Amino acid sequence: MADRYELRLPALRIRQGAQFIYTFGVDGKRIHEFATVSRVHREDVTLQGYQRPEVLSHIRAIRRYLESDGAMLPNAVVVAFDERVSFVANKTSSSVDYVSAGDLVIPIDESLPEDQKPAWLVDGQQRSAAIRDADLAEFAVAAVGFIAHGEAEQRSQFILVNNTKPLPKGLIHELLPATRGHLPTAYARKQLPAEVLARLNFGNQAAGTPFAGRIATPTMAEGYIKDNSVLKMIENSLYDGALYQYRDPEDGSGDVDQMVLHLNYFWTVVQLTFPEAWGLAPTKSRLTHGAGIQAMGYVMDALTDGVPTAELAGMNLESTLSRLAEHCAWTSGTWEFGVDQTRRWNGIQNTPNDIKILTSHLLHALR
Repeated sequence: MADRYELRLPALRIRQGAQFIYTFGVDGKRIHEFATVSRVHREDVTLQGYQRPEVLSHIRAIRRYLESDGAMLPNAVVVAFDERVSFVANKTSSSVDYVSAGDLVIPIDESLPEDQKPAWLVDGQQRSAAIRDADLAEFAVAAVGFIAHGEAEQRSQFILVNNTKPLPKGLIHELLPATRGHLPTAYARKQLPAEVLARLNFGNQAAGTPFAGRIATPTMAEGYIKDNSVLKMIENSLYDGALYQYRDPEDGSGDVDQMVLHLNYFWTVVQLTFPEAWGLAPTKSRLTHGAGIQAMGYVMDALTDGVPTAELAGMNLESTLSRLAEHCAWTSGTWEFGVDQTRRWNGIQNTPNDIKILTSHLLHALR
């Protein structure tokens, strides 16, 4: 029969504005009794979790260090508790009013599945895994915890904690749509584009929409179009193109449904116009390459800026884009950009200058 008990850890409660954090020491061997690592994955189309996959080589290196003489891990792990965890303050008063001593009370139920434990590791996943696996009886670590109100707040804290570290951009892009709370300006700007990207990639794969399942993300490993390429295309259009009409410039919100309809309509025409090039990876097609995605995004803006989704069907975009066929070398041949400006089909690179050259070439062909 599984055990149920309370783990009481001496802690300091520190007030930060209207929030509290808790700093405490804990045997690293016991962290996994109450904390889980919520690795990012999808159930149907809903994003779950937020942690990056364990890096086994890094964990092995930390473990070897821990098993050596004089090992020390001075950096604190960061833990997000749910509301089952409580703090019981001591009766003794503190010399400052923003710090209270007491005990963190963590309920442990060994019968609960991993994803129902009362805490999540926001930072320190690999260190805790190394301690768990190390040939040591005990290894105490410093920890900082906070009590979060829902997974959206946990995701926000995860992004903020890792803001100064080399966190994979693709992971951040997947987390942003379901993240709430304050974010750095650069991430806040990408939150709406990231939500649109997620809808394009995961919204209705059965309908066969052009981007469905084709954008490579941590939870869509079989995708072949770089997420950052699509994100930049959406962002360009949102702030200075066809998607601007669906965005509220005052608060940054937008009509995501209309944005997705607009993008799916235009890119379906692109897919039908260049079916072979659309079905190939960027190494074999410059259409699905970063330069092609962004250049065709600018073509979409030039052709459909200010045109609502309800009127797109009447624009005869199929005929318009068909005029590009003889001017494109997506998968073979050469690009003819002008006198002494011939490039092999794969000579276009994902650089601002090459994107500008390709965009000008495509727009000129449509005039």
